[in-house]
Amino acid sequence: MFAAVDLGSNSFRMHVGRYEGGAIKVVKSARDPIRLASALNAEGYLSQQAITAAVESMTRFGAILQDYSLDAVRVVATNTLRVAKNAQDFIPYAERAIGYPIEIISGEEEGRLIYMGVANALGQAEEQRLVIDIGGGSTELIVGRGPHIRRVESFSIGNVNQSLAFFGDGSITEAAFAEAILSARSQVEDAILPFGKQHWSKAYGSSGTMRAIAFTISRNDIGDGRMTLKNVEALKQYLISRGNVSRIDLIGLKTDRMPVIMGGLSVLIGLMRELKIDLITPVQAGLRLGVMWDLQLRATKHDRREESVDDFVQRLQIDPTRARQVAAAAVTFYELLRPNAGAYGKHLLWSGLLHDVGQVVSHTGYHKHSAYLVANADLPGFTTREQKTMSTLLLGQKGNLRKIGASLYEPDFAKALLSLRLAVMFTHAHIELDLGALSLQQIRLKMKNKIEVDIKEAWVAEHPTMSYWMQKEQEFWREVGMEFVIRVSA
Repeated sequence: MFAAVDLGSNSFRMHVGRYEGGAIKVVKSARDPIRLASALNAEGYLSQQAITAAVESMTRFGAILQDYSLDAVRVVATNTLRVAKNAQDFIPYAERAIGYPIEIISGEEEGRLIYMGVANALGQAEEQRLVIDIGGGSTELIVGRGPHIRRVESFSIGNVNQSLAFFGDGSITEAAFAEAILSARSQVEDAILPFGKQHWSKAYGSSGTMRAIAFTISRNDIGDGRMTLKNVEALKQYLISRGNVSRIDLIGLKTDRMPVIMGGLSVLIGLMRELKIDLITPVQAGLRLGVMWDLQLRATKHDRREESVDDFVQRLQIDPTRARQVAAAAVTFYELLRPNAGAYGKHLLWSGLLHDVGQVVSHTGYHKHSAYLVANADLPGFTTREQKTMSTLLLGQKGNLRKIGASLYEPDFAKALLSLRLAVMFTHAHIELDLGALSLQQIRLKMKNKIEVDIKEAWVAEHPTMSYWMQKEQEFWREVGMEFVIRVSA
């Protein structure tokens, strides 16, 4: 069983699901209308009241999760926590409340997961489709064919921030709608070309906002009941006729949706006009279902993160042979060190593959550039936390170890870092390692209270620069209080 928790800008939502019969069946859902985006002040800080409500929600969700035997849980946060300046003050409290790490995902990763949920719900492997997801703080557009994504864009417009900006006092006017729609169009027009009608045959709406608008049109017999441009324009005219949020009287529209429906509708109309969309079909799938599918694929060894690393290496034209050599050597060294849990094995492998991506910026200090690129790149499938872990490994792949800070005192991380440093040292010195023989004959490694390296004399003789580099490594580790013992034997 899997659980997906979505800390959205409008609501916090949770699904618990089970994979069976080639599909994921949702067995439990929960929702709290936190409206986090409306709690941001002018300086970009979340109010204490909103933080308290959010932590209380996480406590409730955590209690529900304890009732299930779960194989994996993923908690993702979207636009509001991407932009809130005090998000990192809130995250530790929320993590303790729910009992799982919280990942602030990029707009691109959000779009990827949304599309994954929609594509698996729809099937139709050859269908070319556009998926639109209007959330509380951002809107994602995704074009794909069947299960494959071709383009993702995330825009910082959503139902909450649009409603606050143009309908903040509750009044609903023709002029306010016109300004809100124009604003939405202006924010997407530069990036709209890849989402034109020539790239898709059918458009879908995946968010709660889209489904609420579609349901409202259908239940209130607006036009033919479908989400066409004509009918959403008619819904707009109805809202204008009411004049104020307090006078909205629509069958099926939840009370907590009323203050933000104008913002969502203005974004929807702007997109439909800009993209010349005649009809959007709502679909009961999106981010949370996508998160659970992603967890299912990871469990069956179909990991999107591996594709992201390969794509990044190819995009930056890194030498794949050397990257694979470093990655393989690092993993071999790590296994020799016998980590307690092996928690960094995959991240060490990926860090090895990405170790010199910083060369595209400068050969001098490339490890610093590699660390920055990996920390800040859009790498679909990776969490912010994972990218930070790999960034720290890459920063520490050479030079002094003081810059690593407290991470160095976590035993398995220190073993991973030592493994990467040795792998980079040997590979960059053009020492060809026979990794099969390495673990049995040429070198022994231990790392507990001190680092112990046993190297065969013949191997050192074959690689004369080894002594120099190993002595430098001794100095770096001793600077951070770790004894580094080298033994050479016949």
